[in-house]
Amino acid sequence: SGTHVKPTDTLLARLRGAIHPLSAPPQTPAWNLAELDGLPLPAMPRPAAVLVGIIPGVDGAEVLLTRRTDRLRHHAGQVSFPGGSIEPGDLHPADAALREAREEVGLLPAQAQALGYLDPLLTLTGFQILPTVVWVDPAFHPQPDPDEVADVFAVPLELLMDPAQLDTIELQLGGRTRHVFQYRYAHQRIWGVTASILYNLRQRLASATTGRT
Repeated sequence: SGTHVKPTDTLLARLRGAIHPLSAPPQTPAWNLAELDGLPLPAMPRPAAVLVGIIPGVDGAEVLLTRRTDRLRHHAGQVSFPGGSIEPGDLHPADAALREAREEVGLLPAQAQALGYLDPLLTLTGFQILPTVVWVDPAFHPQPDPDEVADVFAVPLELLMDPAQLDTIELQLGGRTRHVFQYRYAHQRIWGVTASILYNLRQRLASATTGRT
């Protein structure tokens, strides 16, 4: 009757099929450029990477998120992924994401398996972010850096993949109305760049699933 396939194996295969491979980071323009049209953006954005950590569990997978401290220069107090600028010593964007996650939340290399990349995203603060999808050991216990991270939590992947859970809020920026993604989970407000990255993950997973023959 064939071998029994665990749900975690199925999810791992789905993720691999939905994202850009580690060996070929996407070189395409940021997918959200149209939404930033008319805003003052840098000619040369700073390359950055974030870690989209997927934590498998018996009740379904979760996504690792942090809330930044109120003292930071960029996105203070906001929900975000671990991450930061790609440094000269980082061989690949995934290396930057893993290095930053180790510094910010104590994720060790042995607890993290990089799977691939989502699409590049440009931020108003001048960063071109390449999100790295990483399979995280369920035994991982966060050790947040108190200077950068106020809180570490996980949100069910199923909730984030549900279109009904995603709202858009309207902002007036650069003389026109813009639509910004937002999720609400418990008392956390997940919006802006972080919600856009989660939306991109959902879209890629959905199209990979429907694109199957």
